[in-house]
Amino acid sequence: MELTKKHTGDKFYGRRKGKALSPAMQERFDSTLPKTSIAKGDNKLNKDILFKDKSELWLEIGFGGGEHLSQMAQHNPNIGLIGCEPYINGTAKLIRDISSLELKNILIYNDDARHIMDRLEGGSISRAFVLFGDPWRKYRHRYRRFISPNNLDRLSRILKSGAILRIATDHPIYLQWIMKWATIHPDFDWLDNNPNDWSVRKLDWYETRYEKKAVREGRKPYYFTFKRK
Repeated sequence: MELTKKHTGDKFYGRRKGKALSPAMQERFDSTLPKTSIAKGDNKLNKDILFKDKSELWLEIGFGGGEHLSQMAQHNPNIGLIGCEPYINGTAKLIRDISSLELKNILIYNDDARHIMDRLEGGSISRAFVLFGDPWRKYRHRYRRFISPNNLDRLSRILKSGAILRIATDHPIYLQWIMKWATIHPDFDWLDNNPNDWSVRKLDWYETRYEKKAVREGRKPYYFTFKRK
């Protein structure tokens, strides 16, 4: 099955807000987000603009509740981290960590990740993460999945030569989809040599709440590692 123009469109699908935040979380959200967010716009972005004092720039697309991003920030204080998440409730949870742990190396883009990917300077990202994205289970919704030729092209443009791309899912249909599109992209080498490699999470690949839920409910997570050629 080939993707048509319709299937590679850039319309956003997904939730932006869930239940109302508690008064304390809303207050923290309102006071912290402006100081830790990347403003919307069309200006170009690079490491020196975003994190002049950091050695590298990493990007997480769809950080959920921020567990993985928070752990990366704590273990890599010299890395500048961009986290993209349009879901306000998930962003609020990450802001709680940023505030309580005094994390200084995270910037949030609280909207569609593709906007900021198109603004980033080519070859500016050293690592990118797309973890447990919405699998869009129904066949007619398959083109909504983030892993697509268009978005892989976007990732290819902003990743440095030799940069690492990590993708994870616990859904068997999305697993097949990732293998169909990501493994054949001409700009990426798949570094997993056998099923054992992509069935075990690496030590520096921090667990997310979605992963914990999948394991708890009997679903098997899979972890893909690619390198930008």
